[in-house]
Amino acid sequence: MNMDDQRKSPKEDLDLDDRRSQIIEVSPVAETRWQYLYRYFTTREGWIGDYVREPSHPSLQTLTRTPQDYLYLVTPNIWPLKKKYKDYEAPFYGLNDEVPILLTIILGLQHALTMIGSVVSPPLALASGAFYLSSEQSQYLVSAAFITTGIATAMQVTRVHLTKTPFYIGTGLLSVVGPTFDILAIAFSYASMRYANGTCPTSSDGSRLPCPDAWGAMLGTILCTVWIQILLSFVPPKTLNRIFPKIVTGTLLLLVGVYLISSGMENWGGSSNCNGGQGFYALCPDTAAPKPLPWGHPKLIGLGFSVFVTIIIVELFGSPLMRSASVVFGLAVGCAISGATGYWSRGNIDAAPVATFLWVHTFKLSVDGALVLPLLILFICEAVSCMPDILATAEISGVEIDGIEFNSRIQGGILCDGVGSLISALGTGLPMVSQAGNNGVISLTGCASRRAGWCASGFLILMGIFGKFGAVFGSMPPSVLGGMQVFLYSTIVVAGIKVLSLVEFTRRNRFILTTALGIGFIDIVSPSWFSQILDYSGSNVRLQGFEQGINLMVETPFIIAAVVGVFMNLVLPYDGNKKREGREGHPALPT
Repeated sequence: MNMDDQRKSPKEDLDLDDRRSQIIEVSPVAETRWQYLYRYFTTREGWIGDYVREPSHPSLQTLTRTPQDYLYLVTPNIWPLKKKYKDYEAPFYGLNDEVPILLTIILGLQHALTMIGSVVSPPLALASGAFYLSSEQSQYLVSAAFITTGIATAMQVTRVHLTKTPFYIGTGLLSVVGPTFDILAIAFSYASMRYANGTCPTSSDGSRLPCPDAWGAMLGTILCTVWIQILLSFVPPKTLNRIFPKIVTGTLLLLVGVYLISSGMENWGGSSNCNGGQGFYALCPDTAAPKPLPWGHPKLIGLGFSVFVTIIIVELFGSPLMRSASVVFGLAVGCAISGATGYWSRGNIDAAPVATFLWVHTFKLSVDGALVLPLLILFICEAVSCMPDILATAEISGVEIDGIEFNSRIQGGILCDGVGSLISALGTGLPMVSQAGNNGVISLTGCASRRAGWCASGFLILMGIFGKFGAVFGSMPPSVLGGMQVFLYSTIVVAGIKVLSLVEFTRRNRFILTTALGIGFIDIVSPSWFSQILDYSGSNVRLQGFEQGINLMVETPFIIAAVVGVFMNLVLPYDGNKKREGREGHPALPT
């Protein structure tokens, strides 16, 4: 054989360099819809798939097709296992790219698992820490939260065009929508007011009894006030950002997180009921529990600590899929330890139905005037606070983050949150808001495809329909739940600090921040400071409801801080020729 025969072509050299790569000619073939579906569901490429990227050398008039490496997703961050993937970059799938079916299922489940902590925590906190609902109602609220989250996420990902208008419902991004934590601060303050004035029942020893009618009043008032967010979705983002700049939204997030950490810590210690409780709640979580203990007992603190430490360990050594679901692994370890040591009661799980759906439990709807002002402010704040999350998802998904197209995504996202909250309230669930918690999954896995979002929506709805799944969360020891809640609520604080770090700390902005945070922190350290200022005891029901609404607004930290922050931002003069940062709002958003 001569030297010319031994010389390899460039194509053959490329094959020798990378045995897993395959060169294909560019020959696009038009397919009908049915032909595409047949190929997608019946071929190896459709199920396992290859990743298509541009050739590394401009002389190659071909595309290089590199198989997806699934082992990368599950390889722990431990040497020498991680050595193989030191410089590995996962293939990136855009919004409408064809993603292999197997990868779609894996990543859809991963997005759903990432959402579990933020889906179950608000309804459980509301049921156990605000209105003291029965175990059956608590389990139902968890199931309803999963179902409504799946529906709202599907709407957000799909992005439906409103006929004969330039408006949309949804962002068209892999944006997840879940229950808002902001409602909890209002719920806690409202419940305290109801128990204090006797409209919610208490036992002879002063322990709080279930008050489902109070949650029904919140649902009815939500149905009346959520329309303000729907209307705000048609307001240009530039206008919203001028009224609610970063200094306001950052303060809101910071105060909500700090306020909720105290609630999470009460659960971590045993339960909010038994912290100073008597009679049935003299021990935690109650005297009928398998292993009742005093609040703050080292064993209860240890259960919550097992969740917290597991989250840290998974973040240090876990694979990409594990790190993006670290909260779920923390809960799993905490549940395993508490189950093995006898802190679980199987009664509620065994009694729970195999399947459930919305409206299995209903609540008496009513409208409480005391809730109108706080909820109006809440939904105004929700309309603004979701914009940075949508921006972050758009940026990590590789789409435009300014211009007309991005403005329409912002509009669609705000409208979807409002419509999602409306649907959720009709289904007895909590208000919804866009969340950026799944951005880590997009970054680690390189998949921003909407197909994974639709798959995640399906998994979330199935989790809600499967009644035993919600019963597990409703039956877990409060200390395990508290360990997870403290971590999740701390992430809200960090998000607020991150937003505030983008603010230029001029004298004017420092003054606004000091004023808003000062008033907000008063509510956290002394919740009832305002209760005697407007203490009306006359027969005028309307005036009484109005004054109760003012009390509720003032005694809810982020609500009063938002009002003070917006007012100060609008009336305070600027520092000479300083940049008008306070009214420009979020500079990354289109103006």
